[in-house]
Amino acid sequence: MQVIKEYVQRWYESGLDPDEYVCHRKQGNLVEISDADTGEKRTVLTFCTNDVLGLVQCEAVKQAAIDAILQYGTSNSSTSVLSGRITLHQQLEDEISAFKHLPHTQLFLNAWMAMQAMMDAFCHLAIPVPGFQNTRETLILTDVLNHGCIVSAVVNAGTRSGKVFSHSPQVRVKAYRHCDVEDLRRKLQRYARPGDRILVVSDAVFSMDGDIAPLPDMLNVLHHYEGSVLLMDEAHASGALGATGRGIYEHFGILPTQAIERGVVPLIMTTFSKFAASAGAAISTHVAELKPLLNVSPTSIGTISLSPPLAAAALESIRQVRQRPELVQNLQANTRYLRSRLAEHDFVAIGETNVIPVILTSEINPKIFARQLMHNYGLWVSPIWFIAKPRLRITVNALHSREEMDRLVAGMVATRDLFYKPTLSA
Repeated sequence: MQVIKEYVQRWYESGLDPDEYVCHRKQGNLVEISDADTGEKRTVLTFCTNDVLGLVQCEAVKQAAIDAILQYGTSNSSTSVLSGRITLHQQLEDEISAFKHLPHTQLFLNAWMAMQAMMDAFCHLAIPVPGFQNTRETLILTDVLNHGCIVSAVVNAGTRSGKVFSHSPQVRVKAYRHCDVEDLRRKLQRYARPGDRILVVSDAVFSMDGDIAPLPDMLNVLHHYEGSVLLMDEAHASGALGATGRGIYEHFGILPTQAIERGVVPLIMTTFSKFAASAGAAISTHVAELKPLLNVSPTSIGTISLSPPLAAAALESIRQVRQRPELVQNLQANTRYLRSRLAEHDFVAIGETNVIPVILTSEINPKIFARQLMHNYGLWVSPIWFIAKPRLRITVNALHSREEMDRLVAGMVATRDLFYKPTLSA
């Protein structure tokens, strides 16, 4: 432990530790927080929540969670395979399948477990079956800026979870340049071998850059590899992209069935922590046989199933999205407005979604910039200071008013002016 002690001490001395806050209550986008170190309380306007449609405080969603507790209690106290499956799970899976236009859906406790289960199921199947032997190797291609849950899953894809030694055929993992379809094409031409099982995995919306994967072009490439699988992580796309919030396929005006018709197998991972006012994840497919494999993966069979209030909140949230398309329209209108206001004041906001990364110059520490925004203007944004391009990560949601967005921009302009305050000559 001495190495850990020394490392963390140096980490804190270098100013790399985050400013931490404790939330006490919320009302819309106004949040009462206290500094974790000093205990100082303040009410701030948040632009760092992933509650993109504002459903966390929706009365119908809260009541659904309460009703689920009254009916089932707070926990299922078992894994789904053994005795932890409840009616809400089936209803939630059916609702997601209808929402994503893929008929078979499997629930997970979170996205990290869903991705690992997918790698286990696809690359290593499940248990030895008499008379069956898989001899085909797997080639996985992953965008270099994919989310950590994808990175963690693919780097461990060579060995099935729960088994120190795997006897499955080899799994080869290659990265391609960010959203670079030509590089994806080159990597497939270079590394794909006859008989390979091909899996391409990508964020739909990239969580730190706010841009969108080039889905139609990716399908055009994979069309030449019959039976290839395209797994899209729609954590930041669900509820945000498309006219009704169905995600990246709707955004580009296509359906998963059109991918199927072209010989590509579409898989979609949906998460509930952003648009669905809950926690958990799901993988949807048109291949019925994939679901039982996912269901008996180590991350399913060895872990408690999604709790009743979480399942109920996610279920009601998705129903709210389907019944109230104006939520999605408000989010998209707010995204356009805030991005335009930032551009008017010469802020470099990359991407195109409600995830708005604002790139700062190298001499400005985003953590200090964000601290000034909070202390001076009561504005809460997320600073990202430990990657190559320091930035503020702003998330706009459907509940923000134009006045609140204008307040954010004004505070950012004033803070920038503070950092660049001219020095008067003697």
